[in-house]
Amino acid sequence: MITGSELDSPRGRIYLIKQVLEGAKTTELTQFHLDRCLTCRACESTCPSGVNYSELLEVGRQQVDLQVGRRGMDRLVRWLLRTIIPRGRLLKFFLTPFRLVMPVLPPVMTARLPLERSRGNWPSKTHPRRMLILEGCAQFALAPDINGAAARLLDRYDITPVVAPGAGCCGALERHLDAKTASLDAMRRNIDAWWPHLQSGAEALCMTASGCGVTVKEYGRLLADDPSYAKKAKQISELTFDLAEIMDREEEELKVGDQVKPLRVAVHNPCTMRHGQKLEGIVERLVERLGHTVVRVDDPHLCCGSAGTYSILQPQLSKKLGENRGAVLKADSPDLIVTANIGCLLQLKKYSDLPVRHWADLVDEGTV
Repeated sequence: MITGSELDSPRGRIYLIKQVLEGAKTTELTQFHLDRCLTCRACESTCPSGVNYSELLEVGRQQVDLQVGRRGMDRLVRWLLRTIIPRGRLLKFFLTPFRLVMPVLPPVMTARLPLERSRGNWPSKTHPRRMLILEGCAQFALAPDINGAAARLLDRYDITPVVAPGAGCCGALERHLDAKTASLDAMRRNIDAWWPHLQSGAEALCMTASGCGVTVKEYGRLLADDPSYAKKAKQISELTFDLAEIMDREEEELKVGDQVKPLRVAVHNPCTMRHGQKLEGIVERLVERLGHTVVRVDDPHLCCGSAGTYSILQPQLSKKLGENRGAVLKADSPDLIVTANIGCLLQLKKYSDLPVRHWADLVDEGTV
C-alpha cells in the first residue's frame, strides 16, 4: 500500500462505509479515503469470501457525496470532466488547438497525448455475420486507429463491423465520478441505439477498450430495477465481448504476414480486463500467434494508476503507480508494451520510454 494508511485499504474503506450506513457522522475525511480508491478490483480477485467490494464502494461514495457534497475546484473539475470527456466529438474539438502547438511544447506537457491519428481504412465488404463496435468517447477522440484496427480484424473473420449512430460513452466515466443518474442515462441511450441492430441479426457487441467492456457487461445489474430496460440490458450484457475474446474463440486463426519481425512484447493487462472481466492470457496468446515473445512481467495484478479519471483527480498517487508500473514492464527488456485500454495506454506512454500500443494495432499490422 503506497499511503501506508489502513483507511486506504479495502478493509478500512469497508469499515468507513459501514459507519456511514449505520448513521455515523460523515466527514470530508471519509470522502478523502474513499476517493483515493482506484476501484481496480484487485481485492475482489484475491478475496476468499467473494466480497463485491466495488459495489459496496459505489453505495458508500454516493451516500457520502449526498451528505458531504463537493466544494470549490473539486466540484468544478468533476463537472468539466463529466461535461467534456463523455462527448467524444466535443473532446476532440477542445484538443484541436492543443495539438496544433504540440510540436513546440515541452515533452512533459505532451507525453500522454498522442498525435492526431486516423482510424485508417474501414472495411467496405458486407458479410452475413455482423457485430457492433462501440467507438467510445476518449478513444474516439484520442486513438480512433484502435477501432479501425478492430474493424479490419473482424473483417478478416468475415464479420461486418457496425457502428450504431447514437451510441456514445458507455457510462463508465460518470460512474467513476459518482454521477449515477448521468451514467444510467448514457447506458439507456446506448441500449436504444444498439437494440434495433441486435433485433435485426447483429450477433454481439465488440469492445476495444476494456474499461467500456466491463461497464457494458454490468448493464444488466446496473439497470435491473428499471422495468423499461432491465430485460434489454441483461441481454446486451450477455452479448458483450472484448475483441480479444471474440478472436480467441474463432476457430480459424488469422494468417500472419510475411514481413512480421519477431519482437519481445510486454503485455499490461488493465484492471478492467484482469479483475473486472476475469480475462487473463488472451492477449498474450494473440500476440504469440504472430511469432512474438511475451516477456515476463512481475506483479501483473497491479494497476498502472490511470483508473478512469483517477490520474486527473489523484495525480500524486497516480504518478507513483505509473512510475512503478513503467519500471516493471520494461524490466525484462521488451521492444514495446501493449495494453487493452485507452486510459492505460496514455498512462504508460507517460511513464515509459518504450513504444506503447493497443494490442489490436499490433495484431492488425501483423496479419492479413
